[in-house]
Amino acid sequence: MTPSAAGIDLNESVKHLLAEKGEGVSSISPDATVYDAVALLSEKRIGSLLVLSEGRLVGIITERDYARKVILKGRHSRETRVGEIMTTPVLCITPEHSVGQCMHLITSRRIRHLPVVADERVVGLLSIGDIINWMINSQKETIRHLTNYITGSYPA
Repeated sequence: MTPSAAGIDLNESVKHLLAEKGEGVSSISPDATVYDAVALLSEKRIGSLLVLSEGRLVGIITERDYARKVILKGRHSRETRVGEIMTTPVLCITPEHSVGQCMHLITSRRIRHLPVVADERVVGLLSIGDIINWMINSQKETIRHLTNYITGSYPA
């Protein structure tokens, strides 16, 4: 894939995506029950929670973790702690990583969520959906510019 496929600048840094998306993240303690984590996932309609201990990222818990490490193993979500099933260590990126680098990590590592960390502090979370939305919006913008150019109303 080229750095600029179909008008999309894959070298753009993820800090631009975070600026549009916002830096808010949902998190949970490693001492919380898996039941509480699943309830929060459902309430927020999201697929993962960052696991923070004293403000530091120590893991991530996803719907996959729940399915594979609780349901399939016959464990009880009200008795199992998040820290027992969370994925650790967590693959993280910085705000300076490019969208292309994120796409490579997501596809090569078969993951769906990338925490964004700066100076050991979580500043955001990107999902595969966020990156796809960014790509769609970039393509729409390119189409708008080309349409304006073709119809003679360029620059817009």
